[in-house]
Amino acid sequence: MKDRLLNILERNAALSIEELAIRLGCDADSVRLAINELVADRKIIGYKAILPENSTSKQVQALIEVKIAPRREGGFDTPAKRIALFPEVTDLALVSGSCDLFVSVRGDSLQEVAAFIAEKLATIDGVIATSTTFQLKQYKVSGRLLDDQESTERLAVCP
Repeated sequence: MKDRLLNILERNAALSIEELAIRLGCDADSVRLAINELVADRKIIGYKAILPENSTSKQVQALIEVKIAPRREGGFDTPAKRIALFPEVTDLALVSGSCDLFVSVRGDSLQEVAAFIAEKLATIDGVIATSTTFQLKQYKVSGRLLDDQESTERLAVCP
């Protein structure tokens, strides 16, 4: 039941306990208990509303590739944990490829994001290079199309 519950919540975390119970074919108390256990086991860490770009004051989003010089003690984890503490950072992941960390940052302006990179991110011990890309428009977030026209029609083929 917990795997099915997680799949349902991943698609729509706004469902009530009663709605979840109906979908799972069980009683509300069982669902409530399962959710509490999933939270205690850190299988559920939080819930997130998907907002269109113009609904938040933090209008500028930057995607930053960070190269790290790993240390003997802590490797990539030490600088990653420091970076994660900044409130400007919305997402952070260790990745493979041309960089080590992928950091998503939000700010009120280009200048605010640039100041974060120059004054906070770049000064962290172990950070050797950054490459920043500013997001211009989002089309899909967490598996959801942001355009209200979710169509399954094929695109027209032009000669």
